[in-house]
Amino acid sequence: MTLAMLGEAWRAMGANRLRTALTMLGMVIGVGAVVLMMAIGQGAQYAVNQTISAMGSNLFIVLSGSTTAGGVRSGSGSIPTLTTGDADALLELPGVQTAAPIHPGSTQILYGPNNWSTSVIGTTPAYLDARSWPVVAGYPFTDSDVRSATRVVLIGQTVAENLFGDEDPLGKTVRIKQSPFLVVGVLGRKGQSLDGRDQDDTLIIPLTTVQRKVFGNSFPGAVRMIMVQASTPEAMPAVEKAMTSLLRQRHRIREDMDNDFFVRNLTAAADSAAETTRVMSMLLGAIASVSLLVGGIGIMNIMLVSVTERTREIGIRMAIGARERDILLQFLLEAIMISLAGCLIGLLVGIGGALLVNKLTDTAVIISANSAVVAFSVAATVGIFFGFYPARKAAQLDPIEALRYQ
Repeated sequence: MTLAMLGEAWRAMGANRLRTALTMLGMVIGVGAVVLMMAIGQGAQYAVNQTISAMGSNLFIVLSGSTTAGGVRSGSGSIPTLTTGDADALLELPGVQTAAPIHPGSTQILYGPNNWSTSVIGTTPAYLDARSWPVVAGYPFTDSDVRSATRVVLIGQTVAENLFGDEDPLGKTVRIKQSPFLVVGVLGRKGQSLDGRDQDDTLIIPLTTVQRKVFGNSFPGAVRMIMVQASTPEAMPAVEKAMTSLLRQRHRIREDMDNDFFVRNLTAAADSAAETTRVMSMLLGAIASVSLLVGGIGIMNIMLVSVTERTREIGIRMAIGARERDILLQFLLEAIMISLAGCLIGLLVGIGGALLVNKLTDTAVIISANSAVVAFSVAATVGIFFGFYPARKAAQLDPIEALRYQ
């Protein structure tokens, strides 16, 4: 019985091909837009999550303090209030996994006729652990290199490409501030940070080497910042309070005085960016879903026209024994078939559009099975919802009046 009705619905759709195609067009556009927007939104979420994972997990940055002179306040890091001793003390706190003192800057690096201006991070081996930053070629420097202020350097992928080209940088000697440095390792690729900086455009050098032989340090043991990694996300609030309390105690800061350091929760900032991207993804999907509503209204409109045109046919069906539920099911199946056919075409259009966007703009897109399931579910719902009223109107026609209809 149902198969016969499906065949009849197919023939009814084929009798008015242009009208059926125009009716499906609304669903095609709606489903295609939803699939495309969901693919772009999920791609954006993936890109942000990759950036966050590249940054490291459960991280804090402790910055040294600022100065005030003549009413003018300088930014954080303008006075050396943090030391390597602070980093060692922070490492002893419960819930702290690693603590790496950092002395950053920028410099020119030379190799043969080539040179490149890049950022420098003077730190300890713990920094690579905190950042989850692997050395993909060669080996990292050690605590022994830090104690001896050895002239060794780890280079990022961007520096390697611009300074060495296709040449293997391992074991080569470069010059920084006229001093020779041995390239002992190449860092894994990190990509852009959340603020757009190229994380691979960097050098990592033992902290003492940077302080003594690259930038100099007027205050022995002083550092600009300390990167601290908590053992778990749940431990971060307690770790932040413990760090603040410990540093105030070590710096002999009275209760009525402000901190001479700043604690920044990097994970909170990253999570905020991820949440913003997720909300934008949902918003894109919601906006695209409006076109599904328009497509559903189009289906209802055409089905109402179809009921009017086929009133006499309905009367004949009822006269030879068709029940109300048979007529209802007949027209409901037509609405659902139009909706699902439009959904299938729209799904192909959406996937094709997402792949085209990825190829033309190099934007990350993710086409998931959930998109197809959501699209088909919504299309079926739209077909049933907007097709029910015309089908019910057809089923409730008076057979005698229907037979008299011209």
